[in-house]
Order: sequence, then structure tokens, then C-alpha cells
Amino acid sequence: MDLALYGAIARTPTPVLDTGMARLARAANYSRLWVSFAAALAVTGGRSGRRAAAYGLASVAVTSAVANLAVKPLGRRRRPDRVGDEVPVARHVRMPGSRSFPSGHAASAFAFSAGVGRVLPAVAVPLHLLAAVVGYSRVHTGVHYPGDVIAGALMGTTTAQLTTHLLDARRAGGSRT
Repeated sequence: MDLALYGAIARTPTPVLDTGMARLARAANYSRLWVSFAAALAVTGGRSGRRAAAYGLASVAVTSAVANLAVKPLGRRRRPDRVGDEVPVARHVRMPGSRSFPSGHAASAFAFSAGVGRVLPAVAVPLHLLAAVVGYSRVHTGVHYPGDVIAGALMGTTTAQLTTHLLDARRAGGSRT
């Protein structure tokens, strides 16, 4: 089913989306998109914004380490064959050299959204929607299978929940003194 869905997305003409999805996929490289959002939250959001930014970035850092250093080497799934599956060239972004499973972009996107959402729940919904579009952009541009993105989203959300729980516990412990 994963391969069939990837193939269907690859072969569906979407010229209106192609440039935007490629730009979004590139904007999320190296978590630049999330660092930008964190900076905006820190500057405009007061104390809660700064804490949300810190939680979001901490969640991205932990998730990226887990995904790239532990899970990708174990997953060993090859990247999709964009040429064989006829992904239009207009959609192409640089093909990463790392393994395909899980999607690090999706993991980071959902980690940031969940981390920020722990502090600012109202911001979580639009950030999760953006995270979902970033995840889809990775399939649209031909660098991930849908299952890679789903696994990354689950990993990012779960890791962010654990990370922010530990940060809250540390904060609560520090405020007792």
C-alpha cells in the first residue's frame, strides 16, 4: 500500500502545487523553518513564547538525534526511485544521502509542533497543520514514502511529549528551592 500510494502521488499531475511543495521541503531543511518560528515566538510571545520556543527546539534536537543516529541506521530503507516512479522534475529537491525511514523532516516538524503546543496549545493546531504539509511535501517531492512520513510524525510527537515532560519535571523541581 505504501508503494502504491507513493506511485499514485508521483503520477498525479499537480503543477499548481509542485513549486510550493519543493520550496516548503527546502525551507524545512536543517530545521530552518522551526528555528525561524522559534525566534518569532521568543521575540513576540513574552515569557510563554520563549518557553514554547525552547520546548519546541529541545524537542527537535532530541528527535533529530534519535531519528538520525539511532533509527535511520536500523531502518535501512532505501530512498524512492523518483525516475522510475515518474516524479516530475519540477518537484525535485536534493535527494538526501541518508536512509528513507523514518522521515527526519516529518519527525522534526511534529516534534516542534508538539513541543510548542505543550506551552501554547492555541499555536499547536496551525503548527501541526504546517507539520502535516511539510510531511506531505517530502512525498510530493519524491524523497520519502508515505510510511516514512507517518513514522516520523509519530516519532516526533512521542519524543516531544517525553522531552517536554522531562523539561516540565526539571522546571518543577527547580522551582521548589
